[in-house]
Formats: sequence, C-alpha cells, structure tokens
Amino acid sequence: MSSTLFRTKKVEQSILDTEEPEHALKKSLSALDLTVFGVGVIIGTGIFVLTGKVAKENAGPSVALAFIVAGVVCGLAALCYAEFASTVPVAGSAYTFSYASLGELPAWIIGWDLVLEFALGTAVVAVGWSGYVRSLLDNAGWHLPVSLSGRDGATGFGFDILAAALVLVLTVILVLGMKLSARVTSVVVAIKVAVVLIVIIAGAFFITADNYKPFIPKAQAQEAGSSLQSPLVQLMFGYTPTDFGVMGIFTAASVVFFAFIGFDVVATAAEETKNPQRDMPRGILGSLIICTTLYVAVSIVVTGMQRYSELSIDAPLADAFKATGHPWYAGVISFGAAVGLTTVCLILLLGQTRVFFAMSRDGLLPRFFSVVHPRFKTPYRPTILLGGIIAILAGFTSLSELAELVNIGTLFAFVVVALGVVILRRTRPDLPRAFRTPLVPFIPILSVLASLWLMLNLPAETWLRFAAWMVIGIIVYFAYGRSHSRLGRQEEAGVQ
Repeated sequence: MSSTLFRTKKVEQSILDTEEPEHALKKSLSALDLTVFGVGVIIGTGIFVLTGKVAKENAGPSVALAFIVAGVVCGLAALCYAEFASTVPVAGSAYTFSYASLGELPAWIIGWDLVLEFALGTAVVAVGWSGYVRSLLDNAGWHLPVSLSGRDGATGFGFDILAAALVLVLTVILVLGMKLSARVTSVVVAIKVAVVLIVIIAGAFFITADNYKPFIPKAQAQEAGSSLQSPLVQLMFGYTPTDFGVMGIFTAASVVFFAFIGFDVVATAAEETKNPQRDMPRGILGSLIICTTLYVAVSIVVTGMQRYSELSIDAPLADAFKATGHPWYAGVISFGAAVGLTTVCLILLLGQTRVFFAMSRDGLLPRFFSVVHPRFKTPYRPTILLGGIIAILAGFTSLSELAELVNIGTLFAFVVVALGVVILRRTRPDLPRAFRTPLVPFIPILSVLASLWLMLNLPAETWLRFAAWMVIGIIVYFAYGRSHSRLGRQEEAGVQ
C-alpha cells in the first residue's frame, strides 16, 4: 500500500499530458507577463497596512529588517520554485512538483493545502478591497445599505455585495483567457506601483531622523492573549516570543510574510508560458526582488515620517501623511490600495483554478473539471465553480481569524518544494534543468528551516485549523482520489 501512496509521476508524463488537445492550456505568457503577475499579487494590503501595524506593535523602525528577513525566506523558496518551474513546466505549482518528487499522497496533501490557501487568500483580499471601496464611496456621499456591506451588527446578517461582485467579475476575466488577464493586470499594476512610488518619493521629504531612534527598540514580552503569541516556540525553544528587540524582528517577519504571499502563484502559470525554461525563473525572482525593494523603502519612509509608537493600525501610511499636514495623499493611498487589490484577487484565483485543474487532470479530483474551453483554452469549469464558491464565502464571511491559515499554508508549500528539489536531484539527475538552485542541498535545507521557523511563530490556533483541514483532505483522498488516480489506473493497466 505504501508504494502506491508514494508513487511518483514522471516529469515526461506530466509534460505529455499537457499536449492532449482537450486538456491543453494556451501558451501566451512572457517573462514580463509573469513578473507583472508576481508584482500584481504580492503588492496588496501588506504594503499599505502591515507596514505601520507591525512597526507599532512588534519591531519599531526595524520593521525594514523584518521585511528583509521575510524577503530572504521567500528568496530561498523562490530559488527552489524557479528550478522546478523551469524543469517541470506544468500547471499546478507545488502540487505538480511534489507529484514528480515526493509521491502521490504528499502531492495530494500539498494540492489540498493550496486550494485552501488560495481560496482564503482571495476571499480575504476581496473583503479588504470592499472596505477600501466603501470608504471611497462614503467620502463621495454614496452609502451602501448596511445589510449589503457584510457588517450588520444589529441583525447579525449581512452580505458583502462588493466583495462578491469583484470575485465574479474576475472569474469572467479568467474564463475569457490568460492574455486578457495579463493585460488587465498590467494596467492595474502600473497604477499600483505608481502610487507606491508616490508614497516613497513624497514621504521622503517629511522624514525626521529622530523618529528612527532607537532603530531597534528594547525587547519586551508579548502581552498575554496576544494574537502573535506562539506556545510552540516557547515549548520547543524555552523562551517567550517578544515584541521589539532582535527577536521582535523575527516575530514581525512572521506577520509581514503575509505581504509577500503570491510569488509562488507565478509557478502555477508555467504551462501557459511561451518559454517556461527561460521565463519562469525571471518572473519568479524578478517580481520578488522588485517587491522586497519597495516594501523596505516604504517601511523606512513611514517610520521616518511619524514615530513608530504613534502610527495608526488601520491606515498607517495615510495617517502618517495626515500627521505631517498632507491629507491629500491619504486619498491617493486609498485609491492605490483599492485598485491594487483587484490584481491580488485575480492572480490568487488564477493560482487556485490551475492547481484544481492539475489535480483533476491527474484523476485525483473529477476529470470533468480538467476540460478546457474549446475557444478560450482556459479551465473554465473549475474557474466558474471556485469563483462562485469564493464569491459566496467573501460575501458572508470576514475571515479575519482565518487569514493566518494563508500564511501557514504557503510556508508548508515552501517546505515541500525545497525538499522536492533535493529529492529530484538525486532520483532524476538526468533531467535537463534550465535553472539550477545554487548550493544544493544547502539552500533547500536553509529554506526548509527558515519556513519552519516562521511557521512556529504562528498562533497554536492556526496550527489546529490547518491540521483539521489536512485531516479532511486525507479522508477525501482515500475516499475518492486514490481509487480514481490516473497514474494508478495506468499502472494497473500496465500490470495486466
């Protein structure tokens, strides 16, 4: 039985499956498209909200170092993703990579994990987008009924019509084709990056050097009941996580990591890339470098404009400009955030549908969902299904408590991909690799340790929810996936 659970799918077979007309996606993306996708999904609420929140509560001005730490963790994983995406240019990202290296059950587990990660990520961001748009509408004198804003405290019922509508519109765009999605993303990303640059350049003129003192505030124990307090770290390493101080930087890094989520989604589009061997590494690493640079610059500017202890939590960048007597920039920032979040939702939804499509093509989910549209060559069935479910989810739920599941899900995927690189190097050294992760196995092992460290800094409740979802996934695999596995049926036919 164990041999069937860990049977691997040959890379050659995965690539061959992409050539079946009924299940083949259209190749239309370039390195620039992939980089734009990466920047589009990474830059979201993190840069507009988390920067000030974490500076005030966890790291002070050294939040810039926290972004660098999180960026390094992502960079280690990105090197592993780049090798896999150029070697196995097939939809599915970490799921497909795991199937080629670790085996079917681990692949199913990571695929199930990614479905949750991208679904929650899309819904959470859609709700955040809705909040920004409602704020802009309120400023213009237009007010939505409370029952359609998802926040009716009187009746306990409400439907966030804006969040649901956004997901449905993006679903239609994804069905119509990847090139259209890339064009829409390019326009929106250009606006979003322009707003970020305005914040950096304008804010630089209002920096006060004294606000950086001390750059690393004195450490203090986290307050009891803190949402960041992790009994796992205390149990395993014998100390309580701190706010501020050197360890506060790592605590902050585990939070701002959410702002980097998305570069791995680029790998899900490998099958739709014209030259994946060349363009995948460029798109993944290029987008991560650009976003890390912007994040560090913004964090330096905002903590220089206003003392970290005085930063607001809800809208730190906008309020920092207000504090310096320039409220006009607050509107620009809100506009940039609202526009920018549309691409985050679009690309997270894209990633989820591609993972679902890949699992379906392998028979681990119903093959009905692996048929592409005859005209648009997109996986329209899972796109419509998942888009509808996420629209309802975003409409009825704020998901604030579940947002950290996105973090742990992504970090878990990083661990699996890094291990997969080491294993595939040993089991298939003959494979042509257009991009090779340097210093194997040192870099992958470092990636695993860094990801596990950030996972341990997440709350215990997050681990429990994650474990519950994994248990459900294993049940589904044994109830359906294992008996319908296309690879398993091919092996049975070969034996017969």
